Amino acid sequence: MKYLEKAKSAAAYIQSQISQQADTLVILGSGLGGFAKVLEEAVSIPYSQIPYFPVSTVAGHSGELMLGRIGDKWVWVMNGRFHYYEGYELGETVFPLRVLSLVGVERLVVSNAAGGLNPDFKVGDLMLITDHIDKFPSNSLRGKDATDFGLRFPDMSEPYDLKWRNLAKEMAKSLHINLREGTYTGVTGPSLETKAEIRYYRTLGGDAVGMSTVPEVIAANQIGMKVLGISVITNECNPTDNKLFAHEDVVDVATKSGKAMQELVKGVI
Repeated sequence: MKYLEKAKSAAAYIQSQISQQADTLVILGSGLGGFAKVLEEAVSIPYSQIPYFPVSTVAGHSGELMLGRIGDKWVWVMNGRFHYYEGYELGETVFPLRVLSLVGVERLVVSNAAGGLNPDFKVGDLMLITDHIDKFPSNSLRGKDATDFGLRFPDMSEPYDLKWRNLAKEMAKSLHINLREGTYTGVTGPSLETKAEIRYYRTLGGDAVGMSTVPEVIAANQIGMKVLGISVITNECNPTDNKLFAHEDVVDVATKSGKAMQELVKGVI
């Protein structure tokens, strides 16, 4: 079965389970599942029940598609995402995003846990993503069927919507959140960065580094979605520091810092 036919089958199943409409999708990163608790009248579908959906295999990713209300706004939430390092092809990692575009999603809020490359960033900071650097070995638009969802060569000069970013900055100020801004570097993982890699990514212009987001944002821009990206800085990638860091630490910091992210995203939506 072709990719588009699989996407339409998954979309039809979702619509058979949930009749409410929503034009905004929030993708939650590692440790950020607490955002799901802010949804009112929430309903969920496990990924395992949706035809052709991948299944989350990483700690800190619940693996469910949710729909709920924030104020008077209905919102889709992916509580758990898919990564290249799990063994999925990049086209598979963005499959849910494309499926949800078929049920009316036009706006994407993408969150992640990331290591801070910028020496001014501190653990627990939120970073508004202004741009990104793609260090993945492939592209989520690669393949014969990619043009079913948009242009073969979509413009990426402003992958993160400027007006939405400005709104996020205004909202952060009103909430007294110290919102950083910077460039996200997307890498494959799952091994964490060496000291030489940290220096390299910083030299390239990266302010934070993580293992997701970039393939999703590329696919969203092809579709024509408005995108907002926010990183939780879970550790300081210091090339002179000998401190060991593990994925469990990422989840722990993201969970603790998730409340500020929740309030910011709620306000923007």
